Amino acid sequence: MKSELKYIELKTGFGDNGPAWIGMAEFSKTGRTVYFNGKALKNSNARGISGNYYDIENGDEYWISGVKKNGEDRHWAGGGKIMIDRNVVDLYLSQVESNKLDKNQFELTDIKPTDKQKFADLENKKVN
Repeated sequence: MKSELKYIELKTGFGDNGPAWIGMAEFSKTGRTVYFNGKALKNSNARGISGNYYDIENGDEYWISGVKKNGEDRHWAGGGKIMIDRNVVDLYLSQVESNKLDKNQFELTDIKPTDKQKFADLENKKVN
């Protein structure tokens, strides 16, 4: 599975001020599903919703994008600290060409692994 450093923001119920994370996201073979922090987020292009991914368990909408080189990942109208996986800080700093994490903008966190088999079973469950 392909992994990439991504910015992920919860949109449902928050608009541009939702909780946000920077961490390594894993992609399914097709690239339509992103596995991150215990969740499976499916591409929503066909659903016509404002976020570009939705949580397959509860339908919450998420925005997922690459990390911006200028460090301005949040929407210009949004705000709040971004939780960054402590295991990717060095990679993030190298991508934004910085040597220090701004503690006013970021909070260190631990991103939990995702049980991909759980979601495969959920999506392939027979409907009675």
